[in-house]
Amino acid sequence: MKRVKFFAYVIILMIHSMALTAQVSSTPQQNNQTKVDDQFQHTVERGQTVYAIATMYGVGVDEIYRLNPESKVSIQLGAKLIIPQKQKAIITPANPMANPEYIFHTIKPRETLYAVRIKYDIPAEAILAANPGLSTETFTIGKTIRIPHSSINEDVIIENTKTIHKNTPYKIKKKDTFYSICRRFDVTKKQIIELNPKIKGKLKAGATILIPEKFEIVVAEPVKKQESENEINALLTQKDVINKASVLNVSLLLPFTNTKTTSARTALYIEYYEGFLLAVDSLKNLGYSINLSVYDTGSGVQQIKKIINEHKLQKEDVVIGGVENAQINLLAQHCASNKVKYVIPLTSKNDDVLSNAYVFQVNTPQAYLFSKASQAACSLFKDYNIVILKFKNDREEKTQFIETLKMELKQQNIAYKELTHSAQFTANISALCSLDKPTLIIPSTASSVALSKILSPLRTLKHSKPKFGLTLFGYPEWQTYTNDYLEDFYALNTYIYSYFYANNLSSEVKNFYQYYKKWYSKNLIATYPKYGMLGFDTGFYFLKTMHTQGINFEKNINKADSENIQTGFFFERVNNWGGFINTNLFIVHFKPDYTVTKTAVNQ
Repeated sequence: MKRVKFFAYVIILMIHSMALTAQVSSTPQQNNQTKVDDQFQHTVERGQTVYAIATMYGVGVDEIYRLNPESKVSIQLGAKLIIPQKQKAIITPANPMANPEYIFHTIKPRETLYAVRIKYDIPAEAILAANPGLSTETFTIGKTIRIPHSSINEDVIIENTKTIHKNTPYKIKKKDTFYSICRRFDVTKKQIIELNPKIKGKLKAGATILIPEKFEIVVAEPVKKQESENEINALLTQKDVINKASVLNVSLLLPFTNTKTTSARTALYIEYYEGFLLAVDSLKNLGYSINLSVYDTGSGVQQIKKIINEHKLQKEDVVIGGVENAQINLLAQHCASNKVKYVIPLTSKNDDVLSNAYVFQVNTPQAYLFSKASQAACSLFKDYNIVILKFKNDREEKTQFIETLKMELKQQNIAYKELTHSAQFTANISALCSLDKPTLIIPSTASSVALSKILSPLRTLKHSKPKFGLTLFGYPEWQTYTNDYLEDFYALNTYIYSYFYANNLSSEVKNFYQYYKKWYSKNLIATYPKYGMLGFDTGFYFLKTMHTQGINFEKNINKADSENIQTGFFFERVNNWGGFINTNLFIVHFKPDYTVTKTAVNQ
């Protein structure tokens, strides 16, 4: 039987569209029926700033200050901020990913996904699509989600197959027989005779007969989607299928010929690339298949535009690179449009991660770093006699960290003292020490000059008063001073916080130095952090994770087991619709027994 398919989408959808128009014309618009709150609440999370929160929602900082005057001074973890609802988010160069098609909703007590879907009359699937981070763990009281700006509940298109019959005229040829005609049109002799009774079982050349034909029409009909409350709420528990690629397609984009940067800076980008190549080589030796494409971005966005226009990044599994904000913004938008993972490797001063679910930011923004370091300090030293040592007119004053630390100490009801450095430092610090518990000294600056003023007096005091238990806590920059102060660090039981650390005495670091020199016949550039190690760690982490956890690895992003030389990885999603920030923190401890430990703090 001859089978012909055709689709009636256009006609039926036109009819459906007219029906909807008629419905809207004869009833109040659903936009007016669905009440959108003029304001909503945001619960402050660790490391967030007013600027980041304003950017996240596409509102001005001044608007948040107006509704929350206390936020001008500071914002505390867990505080509730009133945010003005914007029917259209503000798109600015600093916030290019703000989408005018969203409003925001704060989840209320006992509220479910089904309840939100009913309130805004929008499919639950559309809410989930707008909030990739939503799950049973994140759909909780006080959390904010995006709601697409649409009030018409989408219909489901159902394809139904309908059978119709049609009689087709056919002019009999001289050599035609019943057998040949039946075979040609997939019909029986009985069907032909029943439709043409006048032929009486005989065929006459030149005569016209009707051939019965059966047609199957595939009709697409819009049907209102009917789902129960349980079915909709269960969508939060659905797990993505792990999509593992046998060959990983990777693009690395760096400014190798940027005329706006110094040759020293360009050399660092080259070293990053060299370290990345070592990671690819190591993974290939482990049996992983990787196709790596490398592009020179130059300065500005012209080169990147050319690369995008030539469709060179569309089939990638992950894109890594971009240095300038304009480059990063362009790459972030392109990757989001093509559903490609995008890694920002070298800067923490970019806002795309706040509204782009495909972005992974390797370098930790200072606000997150200071918050996590303060939390770690409170946990480690809650039973210490804490002294914050201030310095006057120091150029490397860590004002933001000290203020964050003091706020954390107050919130956890941990007492601390403050002392300003002076010529009487030894006597003053001695007076503040305690025989009941060890004393922790936290300088308010990371400068080498400040350290040089206190290390020798503190070592003398520790030797003469060992019961004071003097301990020092400091900053990532102190890693650069080990040539001068390593003995002092050991003697004073020193701790530093950092998002990177490479122990030159460890076997893995020694092996990497040898590995790099064997390949490139040169040593790593003397910088902190080491760009070659950063390139290796980043490449090894992402490429191995995507191979083992799948392309959609963000669902299990912190379950990946990856080695690192200098940089650790612990990614947290910034909100239910944004990307991921690496918030890994190391606490490095220089012990009096001349050993060094590096402990990751991820909680």
